Amino acid sequence: MVQGRDDSADRPNGSRSDAAARHSEHAGLGAARHLGSTRHMPAWLKVTTGIVSVFLVGGLAFAAFWVIRLQGNIEKAPLSAGNQKTEEPVNDATDRMQILILGSDTRDGKNAEYGTAEDSSGYGQSDVMMMMDISADNKRVSVISFPRDLLVDIPECTDQKTGNVFPERQSAMINEAMAQAGIGCAVDTVNKLTGLEIDHFMMADFNAVKELSNVVGGVDVCVSDPVFDPDSRLRLPKGTSQVQGEQALAFLRTRHAFETGGDLGRIKAQQGFLSSLTRKIKDDGTLSDPGKLLKIADTVTQNLTVDDGLASVPALLTIANRLKTIDVSKVAFVATPTEQAASDINRLQLAQPNASQLFAGLRNDIDLTDPTASPSPTPTPTGSGTTPPVATTPPAPAPPAYDKTAQPVSVANGTGVPARAQEIVQAIVGGGFTQTTQFVAEPTDTTMVYYGAEYADVAADIAALLGIPSAQVAPSLGVPGVQVYLGADFTTGTKFGSVTIPPDIVNQTAGDTVCQQVNPPYIDG
Repeated sequence: MVQGRDDSADRPNGSRSDAAARHSEHAGLGAARHLGSTRHMPAWLKVTTGIVSVFLVGGLAFAAFWVIRLQGNIEKAPLSAGNQKTEEPVNDATDRMQILILGSDTRDGKNAEYGTAEDSSGYGQSDVMMMMDISADNKRVSVISFPRDLLVDIPECTDQKTGNVFPERQSAMINEAMAQAGIGCAVDTVNKLTGLEIDHFMMADFNAVKELSNVVGGVDVCVSDPVFDPDSRLRLPKGTSQVQGEQALAFLRTRHAFETGGDLGRIKAQQGFLSSLTRKIKDDGTLSDPGKLLKIADTVTQNLTVDDGLASVPALLTIANRLKTIDVSKVAFVATPTEQAASDINRLQLAQPNASQLFAGLRNDIDLTDPTASPSPTPTPTGSGTTPPVATTPPAPAPPAYDKTAQPVSVANGTGVPARAQEIVQAIVGGGFTQTTQFVAEPTDTTMVYYGAEYADVAADIAALLGIPSAQVAPSLGVPGVQVYLGADFTTGTKFGSVTIPPDIVNQTAGDTVCQQVNPPYIDG
C-alpha cells in the first residue's frame, strides 16, 4: 500500500498551509474557522442566503438597466452660446438655482402633425420660456414666464455646433434667440434681460406634453365657459375637466381661446396647467414612489434636452428630490410685466418700472409670495412690578416751508440699468414733487443728491423720501434745484438699500385652483 506523503516536515513546526494562514487571525491557530463551514450551515440559512443573493443581483441589474436606459434617453446641448458665466457653478443639491425651461416648436419627428418644417426654423423657436428659481433652503420656487412675443435685445451668439457667429440684435422677439444659435443663445438672452445667470436648462417638445399627461393619468383644468378653438383643436365644457394627450397639448398651445387672445392668456393657461400638475404629482406621492417616478423619468427623458451639467440621471434625481418637499403655496407663477410695444402693436415690450423691480427682486432672492416678510420683533421682557412703557404718538412732521409742486427735481441715471430713472421719478412724484425730469448720465458707483443755492431743505426732504443717507447729500453750483444722481449702489427699489416688488406680481401659486377666462369669440355655442 502506498501511503500518502507526510509533508509536514517540509513546513516549519508543522505549520498549516499559506492559504489557511491568510484566512486566520493568528497563524498558529490551525485552519481558518470558516473554511469548509458550508458543510455545517443549516439548510434554512443556505436557502435564505441564496434568495438574498438573487434579489441583490436582480436589484443591481434592475437599477443598472434603468440608469442605462434613462441615460441613453437624454440629449444634451451647451449651456451658453459663447457668453461666459461670471459665477462659479452651483451645488445642485444645496445652492439656490435657476433653470430655464423651454418648449420647442420644432415640427420634425413625432411633432410633424402640428405643422411643416417651414413653421419652425433652425433649432426651432422657444414656444414656451419659463425660468424656475429654486431657493437654497428648498422652501420656495418662483416660475417666471416670458411671452414669446416680447421684444428684447439678443446678445451676440455663437452656434457651438457650426461656429457661426450671429451679431447682437435689438428689439427682436425673444423666441428667435434659440432658432439662430441654439438653446445657449436663449439662455444668454435671459441672462442679459434679467441680470441673473442661468445654471441649467431643460427643453422639451410637443410630444413630451402629451406623453407626460398620459403617464400621470390626466391633469385637471378649469374654464369659465365652454370653449372651442379650431386652430389648436381645444374643446372643453364649462368648469373642470381632466385633459391628457392631444387635449392637454391643445390646452397649452392655444393662442386665442383665453383672456383677449394672444400670448398673455396662453401663459396664464400654462401656469394653471402646471399648478394642477404640481398638485397631482405631490398628492399622488409620485416624487416619493420609485415606480411612478421611473415612469415619469422615462417619459420625460425621451423628449428632453438638457445642458451638460444636468445630463446625468443622478443630477436629474437631485432636482426632483429638492422639489418633492416644497409647499405648493410657495410655488409662485409670475408673468414678466409687459405692455404693447410702441414699435409694433402685435408685439410686447417690458412694462417699466415693474419689470425692473421684478428682476431686482429676483436678483435679491425675494420671496415673491410674501415680499414684505420680516422677522417678528422680539418682545421686551418686563420684570414683576415693572411699569410697562407707555406708547406715545410721535409728533407730526412740520409742513415744508415751500411748495413741493414748484421744486425742480432731476434724476440722472448712472446705474447702467435701463428705466431705472423712471422708477425713481415715480417715487418722487408720489412724494408730491411733480416738477421732474430724467436723463441718462455717466456711470457712477455712489448715489448722490446734489442741490443748488437755496435748495438745501428740498434736497434733504428728497433724500429722506428715497432713504439716501445725509452723508450723500451735497451742494453743487451747477445744479438748478435738486438732482438725484443714481449710482451702482442704488439699482433696485425706491428706498436706498431695499427692494420694491410690483403689487400683485404673482398670478397664482401651485396651491390655487384658477378657472381660465374664455375669450368671448371662442365660447362654444
